[in-house]
Amino acid sequence: MFTPKQGGILITEHFEERSLEIAQELLPLRSVRFVCEDFKIEDAKEVIAEAYKSEEKTKTLILGAKSFTIPAQNALLKILEEPPRNIIFVLMAPTKSTFLPTVRSRLSLSVESTPKKRLSLNIHLSSLELNDLFAFVKEHDRLKKHEAKELIEGLMYHASCVEKLPLTAQQLVGFEKAFRLIELNARMQSVLVMLLMNFLKEVKRDH
Repeated sequence: MFTPKQGGILITEHFEERSLEIAQELLPLRSVRFVCEDFKIEDAKEVIAEAYKSEEKTKTLILGAKSFTIPAQNALLKILEEPPRNIIFVLMAPTKSTFLPTVRSRLSLSVESTPKKRLSLNIHLSSLELNDLFAFVKEHDRLKKHEAKELIEGLMYHASCVEKLPLTAQQLVGFEKAFRLIELNARMQSVLVMLLMNFLKEVKRDH
C-alpha cells in the first residue's frame, strides 16, 4: 500500500490530481510538486537542485508525468539511491513501464488499480460566466468537510480529465489553496468563489 510519508513510485492515471491530494495529506510537512506532461532532463536538474536545499524537517518531492525521458531518469538515479537528509521522493506515472528498471529498483512501487468514483459536475469551466459561478456556489455551499474535499477533487478531475483544460500555474495554486482552506474549516462559499474566479472568461482574457 502506498504511503506518501514513505515515498515511492505510484502508478496512477490521475497523477496531476493525486499530486495535489498527496501534498494535502503531507501537511504540515512541506512538499514540492514537479508535474508535467513529459518529464525531461531540465526538470530532473530542477528536482536535484531542490533536493539539495538544506531542510530541518522532511520535505517530499512529488514528480508526476505521462512520460519520463531516459536522460531525465538516468540523471535522477544517484539522488534516488542516496537522497539528501530529510528528502523523500514520490514518482508518479500512468504505467509501470514508464520507469527504467534501475529507477524501479530504488523505490517501492504501488499500483492504483481501483478507479476512484468521480462526481458528475454540471459545470463548464472552459466557458464559465459569473452567473454560472454563483449558481454552482449556491448549489454546493453547505457541504461537510469530507464532501467539500471530494468536490474540489472532482473539480480538479473535471478540469484536467473531462474538459482536458491546460491548467495554468494560477489555477493549480488555486486548487492547492482550496484544499488547505477546507482543512482549516473555511466557508465553502468563499473557497469555491476563490477557486472558480481563476476560470472566469473575463479573468482569462486578462492573461
